Amino acid sequence: MRKDVRILLVGEPKVGKTSLIMSLVSEEFPDVVPYRAEEITIPADVTPERVPTHIVDYSDAEQTDEQLFQEISKANVICIVYSVNNKKSIEKVTSHWIPLITENTDKDSRVPLILVGNKSDLVEHSSMETILPIMNQYSEIETCVECSAKNLKNISELFYYAQKAVLHPTGPLYCPEKKTMKSLCVKALTRIFKVSDLDNDGILNDNQLNFFQRTCFNTPLEPQALEDVKNVVRKNLSDGVCDNGLTLKGFLFLHTLFIQRGRHETTWTALRRFGYDDDLELNQDYLFPPLKVPPDCTTELNHNAYLFLQSVFDKHDKDRDCALSPEELTDLFDVFPYMPWGPDVNNTVCTNEQGWITYQGYLSQWTLTTYLDVQRCLEYLGYLGYSIMAEQESQAAGITVTRDKKIDLQKKQTQRSVFRCNVFGDSGSGKSGFLQAFLGCNLARQNMIREEHKSYYAISTTYVYGQEKYLLLHEVFPDFDFLSDDDLACDIVCFVYDVSNPHSFEYCAKVFKQYFMDSKTPCMMIAAKSDLPEVRQMYGCSPLEFCRKHKMPPPQSFTCNTAAAPSRDIYSKLTTMAMYPHARLRCMCTCNRCTFCLCQNFLNSELLQMVRAKVYAVVLRRHVRQTDLKSSTFWLRASVGATVFAVLGFAMYRVLLKPR
Repeated sequence: MRKDVRILLVGEPKVGKTSLIMSLVSEEFPDVVPYRAEEITIPADVTPERVPTHIVDYSDAEQTDEQLFQEISKANVICIVYSVNNKKSIEKVTSHWIPLITENTDKDSRVPLILVGNKSDLVEHSSMETILPIMNQYSEIETCVECSAKNLKNISELFYYAQKAVLHPTGPLYCPEKKTMKSLCVKALTRIFKVSDLDNDGILNDNQLNFFQRTCFNTPLEPQALEDVKNVVRKNLSDGVCDNGLTLKGFLFLHTLFIQRGRHETTWTALRRFGYDDDLELNQDYLFPPLKVPPDCTTELNHNAYLFLQSVFDKHDKDRDCALSPEELTDLFDVFPYMPWGPDVNNTVCTNEQGWITYQGYLSQWTLTTYLDVQRCLEYLGYLGYSIMAEQESQAAGITVTRDKKIDLQKKQTQRSVFRCNVFGDSGSGKSGFLQAFLGCNLARQNMIREEHKSYYAISTTYVYGQEKYLLLHEVFPDFDFLSDDDLACDIVCFVYDVSNPHSFEYCAKVFKQYFMDSKTPCMMIAAKSDLPEVRQMYGCSPLEFCRKHKMPPPQSFTCNTAAAPSRDIYSKLTTMAMYPHARLRCMCTCNRCTFCLCQNFLNSELLQMVRAKVYAVVLRRHVRQTDLKSSTFWLRASVGATVFAVLGFAMYRVLLKPR
């Protein structure tokens, strides 16, 4: 809505332009009328629409044509004043004033006109019979008001209609010649209907209508008022009401009726509440609310935003298969001006066997958009009506800006839920396969992906100590000399080399030494294509020795050439390292053959857990007397025994790890 309104009064000399302004301000007819009144500003708290209003007078005796043209170009609405007892002044409306205004205004920005018939106190008849053909001829004429500056008849109404013509113009909404709403208005109201249709059944039931009413007008409708509205639609439209709810046709008919009866402010209130400007385009302030993201901070969706997106998914998942078919996805994005997700999204997130985006994949894609381009996420949430349906001030309320990563490192803990892993590797090393395997695609399924639909991102959930986290994998283009800041900014680095290619590891080693050797970003080597025969890498040292030298975990064997979905263990380890970059993990092996793995498996075995529980029970319940528990000698012996056991256990642990 405009911040102020500028009203210009024009017309033939002595039709009463200045008298109208002075009568409005002083609330009485002036004894002495100057040639021209000075510009008057009416404060916002005095006007019905709560908008400051500037009223500008024109006098050909005191102003030049150039000054008139300037005032016309600045005006938001122009009142053409004529005298109801002067036929010549009425004729001048069409022969002079309307052509003059048309010539001096931009064709694309139509200025609304108000015809004002002054001096109605001097005649007993109305001039409306003469004026109606003029109104039908010129669509830019909003309305006609007959008034009298002398007895103050319709003076305040005149300026109210002028203000209303600017704040609630008919032009963008309705075509008087065709007596139908314009296409942009239909499109905007259709989006409002679909956003308000919470169960996506094509009908607004009483609860949904009441929510719409409260959202737009801050008050619910009484049950009888609801029935009256539906009855009006029933009488005029056979398919306007279905199952006691309002259909889209009924909703559009209702707003057409409002406009035809001069209540277009009702339609404008709904349009503006849902983010539309005077041109029926979504306002930039609505789509992109201010959100400050400091350096080294990331953006994530908060709990309320995820709940909203879950409700949107449930609304469009008509077959309840926890996946969105192409038709369901198209229906979901029908409230967007364009299709935001391309075919590459199906290779960025998890899909089902049919290639449809699953519920988890759907949330993952929203998480990815929020992390990489938060402004685009705000725009998308705006199209879905997040701020309205979630009853928030703006879409920014659904975004969490994480704290600086430096603070996370200092405190050795993080509150973030999304971690980025940049994947480096030479051409043909298996980076793309590593990304697709994260989404559950084995090699056979990956070979079915079309080249133009490939994605350089993959995102899904992993679990770290029982907590669900998002891991975002980004495949970095293998150009050693031109790595951007975005290529280097991440939570963990993953180097992928082909065990069957003797020159594959060299690229990983060079990138590490050039960009990451002195950084605090944790790194991991992935020995990809481990199903193929391993060859010696043509580098100064083996990958294992390289990792030991630079205090990295040993290379992790990986293959996506499996019958079932590839293992996801490696991705949980990556997320753990990203989440706890300060922790140096001595072994991340899962071979189940080395000493460390055998020891770990034994310590975690059910047998050992059962034996330990039995020993505790026997010692504490049968052999410890109540008097012993009170004896200091007993507790001294227990402490010494526990200390000896701990020292021996630690020594054995170091001995077992020494070969590694």
